[in-house]
Amino acid sequence: MSRTIVVTGAASGIGAATRDRLERAGHQVIGVDLRNSDIDADLGTAEGRTSMIDEVTRRAPDGIDAVLAGAGISAQGMERETIGINYFGAVATLEGLRPLLAKSARPRAVAICSTTAILPSNAQVVELCLAGKEEAAREAMANDGGNAYSTSKNALSQWVRRAAVQPEWGGAGILLNGIGPGVVKTPMTTPLLSQPDMVKLINQSNPIAVNEYAGPEQIAELLDFLLNMENNYLLGQLIFIDGGSDAILRPRQV
Repeated sequence: MSRTIVVTGAASGIGAATRDRLERAGHQVIGVDLRNSDIDADLGTAEGRTSMIDEVTRRAPDGIDAVLAGAGISAQGMERETIGINYFGAVATLEGLRPLLAKSARPRAVAICSTTAILPSNAQVVELCLAGKEEAAREAMANDGGNAYSTSKNALSQWVRRAAVQPEWGGAGILLNGIGPGVVKTPMTTPLLSQPDMVKLINQSNPIAVNEYAGPEQIAELLDFLLNMENNYLLGQLIFIDGGSDAILRPRQV
């Protein structure tokens, strides 16, 4: 049966691969990205988030069946923007579209987190994110100069865990989960993977047990399952799809 699914970050990388897979399966996808998608919106701003929600509501007034919060960035010198898009943009997407999900008979939601969530992050910024203090979180991250990407993904992973079991999510039958991709060959990582010194650093922070990094279509396979699964029992999980990085780095973690 065809389902209506919103995908943010749909113009490239994992989002584009997921959109392609879902559409080939016969689903209706509403793509969202900064440009070159069905809905062009900057999810790093309050105005962009509001316009996205309004436009999805206009296109699907009877509700949607699933949401993938996949929009994200990773760039040096853009600490404020990274926190704004990766955390606050993702949370605004999921919370803002939750009323439309509630109209579905089988609502599902997924956030793209990252294995970097287990790497060092700024605890102060994480707490500011979870408290909903966007401007303070952005400012603290900009002043810190640390890893905004891992910090944003740590905060998002914690938010997913906390929100998923709340009455308005799991209690309403809306299954919310996250995935933690390791290094994936996308337009965002291609420049890094072309630098030998950077590849050495990546291999240290994200060691893998398999022979090569995944392509986005492999991540899309897992997302397809989570967005369309029929069970009503899988929620609040951060599922690593990382070539074994988490098992290598945290062998005692259960």
